[in-house]
Amino acid sequence: MKKNMILLLAGVSLFALLSGGCANKEVVKGEESVVPTQSQPLKQAVAQPAAAPVQQSHPTSQPAVVAAQPAQQQSTPVITGKTSFETVYFDFDKADLRQDARSALSKNSEAIKALAGAKVQIEGHCDERGSAEYNLALGERRAKSALQYLTTTGVKGDQLSIISYGKEKPAVQGNDESAWAKNRRAEFVVVK
Repeated sequence: MKKNMILLLAGVSLFALLSGGCANKEVVKGEESVVPTQSQPLKQAVAQPAAAPVQQSHPTSQPAVVAAQPAQQQSTPVITGKTSFETVYFDFDKADLRQDARSALSKNSEAIKALAGAKVQIEGHCDERGSAEYNLALGERRAKSALQYLTTTGVKGDQLSIISYGKEKPAVQGNDESAWAKNRRAEFVVVK
């Protein structure tokens, strides 16, 4: 009787571990607030295929999400017409802004303000480590961090949009830390 009870508990425990999944994976919710406003929050688009970029739907007074341009390499600013933007880099598995990222965003803020009426898209990117779903969510958090910082510097929210490419568009090919560091980034593209 005691042996059967131990086997039953071991079986239930094993089943719970297998069905619970990995604790370090992040669950991507179907709807999640993007940038809250005084009246209503933005909503995230419903399920996207793994290879497709994450996009948000929005009211007309909030940032729009549209197609993006190819990625650039580290320390090479993204150049669009007369305007160049600095690329913002992130630490591994983080969406927090480092001091160098804040400096780059401050410069980008001034460039965006100079483009009266232009729409700028913030692209969130990740390195190749992690699942496609996790990296899409992480790229989105990185783009949101940049967007939130830019709005605190006085950039109008309706000039900005975000998109996440996760690990789908690496700036540098490679399987080492130097390549990964260049791929953990947010880039800025004038879309209109």
